[in-house]
Amino acid sequence: MPTWRGTCHCGRVAFEVEAEPTHLVECSCSLCHKKGAVYFPVSQIRAVRIVSGEEQLTEYRFNTGTARHFFCRVCGVHVCHRPRIAPERWSVNARCLEGVDLDAFPREVFDGRDWEASARAEGWNG
Repeated sequence: MPTWRGTCHCGRVAFEVEAEPTHLVECSCSLCHKKGAVYFPVSQIRAVRIVSGEEQLTEYRFNTGTARHFFCRVCGVHVCHRPRIAPERWSVNARCLEGVDLDAFPREVFDGRDWEASARAEGWNG
């Protein structure tokens, strides 16, 4: 299993992801659309490790408050989140990972503007 390394813009937050990416996800919800993140969903629950700068992370929640979005409090870059559809898992901002060719992976678009219907279509019952 490869280990990917990533950082926020200022480098204060560094993290590692041990996973094999198969695709990337773009979400059209109001927050994801505005921040422009492209997500690398991580199915393994303990595959993300904050290597340094955990104290620099700040959390943002909105709507139901289930999803937890983490940003560097210094540079403001969104590095990862725990998605509402699976809050026990991680999804990292692929744009923060070193050496990732975003064009090398197929992209899935999640219609976050109509979140509930899209989640049901994905088989989520929560």
